[in-house]
Amino acid sequence: MAWSIADVARMSGVTSRTLRHYDAIGLLPPAWMGSNGHRYYEEADLLRLQQILLMRELGLGLSEIRAVLDSQVDQVAVLREHHRRLLAERNRLETLARTVGRTIAELEEGKDSDDMVKINRPENLFEGFEPPSAESEAEVRERWPQAWEQAQQAIGTMTAGDTEQWQREVTAQMIRFAEFMVAGTPVADPAVQAEVDDHYQGVCRFWTPDAVAYKGLGQTYVDDPGMRANYDKIADGLAVYQRDAMAVYADARLS
Repeated sequence: MAWSIADVARMSGVTSRTLRHYDAIGLLPPAWMGSNGHRYYEEADLLRLQQILLMRELGLGLSEIRAVLDSQVDQVAVLREHHRRLLAERNRLETLARTVGRTIAELEEGKDSDDMVKINRPENLFEGFEPPSAESEAEVRERWPQAWEQAQQAIGTMTAGDTEQWQREVTAQMIRFAEFMVAGTPVADPAVQAEVDDHYQGVCRFWTPDAVAYKGLGQTYVDDPGMRANYDKIADGLAVYQRDAMAVYADARLS
């Protein structure tokens, strides 16, 4: 049995244009071409497309995917490895969803009470989050050595209660930025900029960045895989949204 390129596009969600590109680069040639020039795909091609999409989800580039598929390795073994990694990512996302849901519930409970929100185990605020990479910390230390030293000194003076309060504030602020983004609020909106000002004041508890450094900090949220994952798992695109909001703030308030 064979399927036309339109059939495959409909089943897979991959556009016909992308399928033609995959053919052009030798990644997914059709089983055969009709007399009318249309591409037709067979079951083996659909299985290959599934593997391409799986590896795209796992972050591999097209050249890497082609190398894997053309390496004559056991397809079942490859699929088992994909399955293992997908299950691991699913478990991490489920943990992260519980973390954010628990924080939202505690924050909402605090709105109905004059008492400060009490979190029995503040470390749970970050359960499921990916830590910033060592490379990003080294970059910050190299680009702003004085600021890095100041931040480390400030962190060293924090008590357990200070840390707990700071963790609550960080999580709550990430959620507020996400709410603005989901609502379609422009990053230059006064309400968003007021939130950025709170963020900047929070950063100043540890070090005082100028416009360039504050923009650089925002870019780090996007460039560092661990930090970006922390933002984007709360809301897709959140790291970019906050970076852009920080850039507007830096240009208006810090330049």
